[in-house]
Amino acid sequence: MTWRKQILALLLFVLFLIEGSVLPWFMPQSWIPHLMPNLVFVCILFVTVYRHRYAAMALGVVFGMLHDVVYYGAMLGPYAFTMGFTAYLLGLVFSLPKAPLPVMLSVVMLGSFILDSMLYGIYRVFHFNEQTYDWALIQYIIPDLLFRLVFALIVYVPIRRQFDKMPLRVKKEDNK
Repeated sequence: MTWRKQILALLLFVLFLIEGSVLPWFMPQSWIPHLMPNLVFVCILFVTVYRHRYAAMALGVVFGMLHDVVYYGAMLGPYAFTMGFTAYLLGLVFSLPKAPLPVMLSVVMLGSFILDSMLYGIYRVFHFNEQTYDWALIQYIIPDLLFRLVFALIVYVPIRRQFDKMPLRVKKEDNK
């Protein structure tokens, strides 16, 4: 594992700690029930677009399980599944090593919408959530989407520079 990959894993862990400990101090009290600032997920979406979908899926499962254990202990697995699945799905569609800013923002918007909608569906199936989808869309899906979009705009240039410095793995061609 190269040192840039180690720094990426460390960055994701630091973001995981910041989103649960530091960020609630800076958010207004009226926003706290409506926002789940999943900053790690935004960086995982950068990995899925600029590196590889399998790496992003693995990171999504690992950090999703951390979210399940630390923050949302009612049920283990929904965040791990949805973060890994969303990263893999978007990696199938948007695997562009030189994706421009509008494409990356589209990925963040679509990924955020898919993640929160799948979580709503899982919690609805297991009766942890009794509200309608319209209520969830207004109360937390759209605010989360906008918050993650602003965060993606802020970190786009530094993260893109780091991914551009990482060497791409050359795929071996199948000789059949």
